[in-house]
Amino acid sequence: MTTALRASALPLPLLRRGKVRDVYVVDDGHLLLVASDRVSAFDVVMDDPIPQKGAVLTQITAWWLRQLADEVAHHMVSADIDEIIATVPTLGPHRNALHGRAMLCVRTEVFPVECVVRGYLSGSAWKEYRATGTLAGEALPAGLRESDRFDPPVFSPATKAETGHDENITIPQMRATLGEAVTVELERLARLVYTRGRDLAAMRGIIIADTKFEFGRAADGRILLIDEALTPDSSRFWPAAQYAPGGPQASFDKQPLRDWLDAERGAGRWNGEAPPPTLPPEVIEATRLRYLDAYARITGAPLALSGHS
Repeated sequence: MTTALRASALPLPLLRRGKVRDVYVVDDGHLLLVASDRVSAFDVVMDDPIPQKGAVLTQITAWWLRQLADEVAHHMVSADIDEIIATVPTLGPHRNALHGRAMLCVRTEVFPVECVVRGYLSGSAWKEYRATGTLAGEALPAGLRESDRFDPPVFSPATKAETGHDENITIPQMRATLGEAVTVELERLARLVYTRGRDLAAMRGIIIADTKFEFGRAADGRILLIDEALTPDSSRFWPAAQYAPGGPQASFDKQPLRDWLDAERGAGRWNGEAPPPTLPPEVIEATRLRYLDAYARITGAPLALSGHS
């Protein structure tokens, strides 16, 4: 099995280290994104990584960006390790560590808003709706059940948070931050990407219940889709064959990890805060297989890291 990578150490300036990704400066116009195998749950980063998770996130993003390239400009230059090393030769000695998990990208000025599109009532949206009948303070129709489908999908922006939860905001709040023109364009792009992704995933037996996107402005003025796209970390993937509104759904992500942590909290062995408990090998393996399953179902092929990505 591939060795898990908890943190990278490369001969490039480190711009930031997020919950999952390490971001390095290549030059004035390019960044290198490295998806580690770190995993967070309930806003706590686990001490134990999930092998191959970073490669799944990078390569499923690259796959989606290739599908969307004719309609949506994006920041990916390459997710192929040979092409990346040809561009940045100093990374040659780190080839094995980076293989599958690195993406060379155009650098942008990131818009400080998460563009969330919700096709179904779940997660934080369901919690707010159950309490107040609203989403980000705006009324939704009465009588909705958990996991009910929205038709049309709801555009629900949120503030970006490096730690803790993002906070849902209204479109007028987004407009006050970014301006009318940018707000309209980001909503258009987010809806377009979600719709394309939802329809393609449906053909593979997967419901994309909701997802979040980030966008940035490149030096030439273009608005680009950046970061990850339609991954198990940024989206809720549900098996369509098991979909039953009225409660939570099975998912293709870190649900085995969440379930185990819930049991640990229920038994009083973890208080829900850092430091996290040590993950049992069977939980790590179940979570790893869930990510690989999501990749294979979406792309139609198992994750293969030999040769070109």
